[in-house]
Order: sequence, then structure tokens, then C-alpha cells
Amino acid sequence: MSPDTPDPHRPADTPAGAAPTPDAATTGPPAGRPPTAPGYDPAGSYLPWPPPSAGPPPPVDRRPGRTLAVAGALVLGLAALGGPLGLLWAALAPDTPVRKTAEGAVYAQPQPEQPIAADGWFSLLGIGFGVLAAIAVWTLLRRRRGPVDLAALTVGALGAALVAWQLGRRIGLDGYERLLATAPAGTPFDKPADLRAGGIERVLGVLPVPYGNLLLPAFAAAVTYTLLAGWSRWPSLRPEPEPDGAGWPGPGAAGGVSWGPAGTPAPTTAPEPPAPGAAGPTRG
Repeated sequence: MSPDTPDPHRPADTPAGAAPTPDAATTGPPAGRPPTAPGYDPAGSYLPWPPPSAGPPPPVDRRPGRTLAVAGALVLGLAALGGPLGLLWAALAPDTPVRKTAEGAVYAQPQPEQPIAADGWFSLLGIGFGVLAAIAVWTLLRRRRGPVDLAALTVGALGAALVAWQLGRRIGLDGYERLLATAPAGTPFDKPADLRAGGIERVLGVLPVPYGNLLLPAFAAAVTYTLLAGWSRWPSLRPEPEPDGAGWPGPGAAGGVSWGPAGTPAPTTAPEPPAPGAAGPTRG
């Protein structure tokens, strides 16, 4: 074939004997990975991503003893938060004006609104506490999500409600009882906030069972956690490694993924373009 006759199987601007440029169909970006994606090599291939240093997170200790220890710590921690919740309730709930009589204390007003306000404040604070506690447990203990955390969250929220109720109702209770015992008849004073729509009753005279708005924090926590679990995109509820996310094994690790074409090494440098007007060598 003469030098003036072009080779139909060779591109016009590629000199004979030069390394052909990588085929765009072979080295082009995989589906869903644009040329500007991390790990893109200008030579026309994709490098492994994430970098080799990225690896799966360390495994979580799921032995029964460890799981129960974490659940117990969660219950105690939530119950301890009932202290600040009770102080907040006592600060927001109004005291009820009463008057001392020979039979004891009676309301100073025929139909006071303060007891209803105390129940309302406890209910609102309890629901908010349950929702925030569920979100915090779901976020902070993401690698231990499951029924054990749900049970611990529910019990802990119930414990927080009991602590908040007992602490809040006792603020100012000593002064009220002292006035009730020593004040003369007709003396007005205030009764601290207490619950009328909730409390503890004894079943069969022995087993104490909470009822009413004492159950609202536990109910709100359980419902919120269940909704978060229902909207989770992971079947196990725990974050799992993804090809384009952190925690995916790098090359060389078990299960590593390479985005380059199988069996085709990436070229180290791009081929130099031919000089203007350069002609290829004579081919016979």
C-alpha cells in the first residue's frame, strides 16, 4: 500500500506504529459516574474509589452480655434525664391557690384552671421528651438499632416520666404541708403542681401500674422509633457499606471493586498527538 493511500482501518490522524488511543466505549465512564467524579484518570480510565485507605467500619460487639449492658445504660441514662424534665415542669406548671378550712385545704376558686394546666404542661413536655429521645437513640446508636434498643428506649422514657413527676410535685411540697398543718382556718396559700390525669394505681392491691399521661413519654418514644425504622432504607436498620459511600472496601481488600474494564490495564500516559502534517511510515 502506498504512503498516499490511506489505511481504511487506521484513523487519519494516528501515525502507523503508534499506540492506539483507548476506545471510548471501553474506557468511558461507567453508568452513573460522570467524568468529573472522584477517582477519574484523565488518561481515560477510572481509578478505584474510595481510596485504598477507606475500609469497612470495625465490627460491633453483639454478645448478649454487651448488648444488655448497653441497654441497661440506656435505660438509666434516660431515667436520669427525668430530673431536668421534672424541674422544667415545676417551673412551667402554675401553682393552685387554696384556702385552709377546718376540713383541710379547698380550692380558692370554684373551678380552677391551674390543675388542668399542670396536666397539659406535663403531657406536652413528655411527648417532646419521647420524640427527642427516640431521635437521639436512633442517631447515636445507629449500629445497634433493633428491638433491644426499642425496648430499652420505652422503659427508659417511662422511668424518666416517673422521675419527673415525683421530683416536680415535691418542689414546694414541704412548705405546703407545713402551712396545711399549722396555718389557721381561712389562710390562703398555694398548692404545688401535681397530676390529676395520671399516676400509679395498684393492681390486685400489690402491683403498681402507671396510667394516664405518665405513659405519654414512653408512647411517643416508641412510636417515633418505629416510624424511623419503617422509613429506614436498610433492611437491618443499621448502615451498610455502599459502592459510592464511606465504608466500602478498597482495592486489595475482600470484596474490593475496581471501576476499570476487566483485564485491561489503565495506560500510564496518554499517547502524544502527531505533529501537524506528519505522515506515517511507508507501509508495504
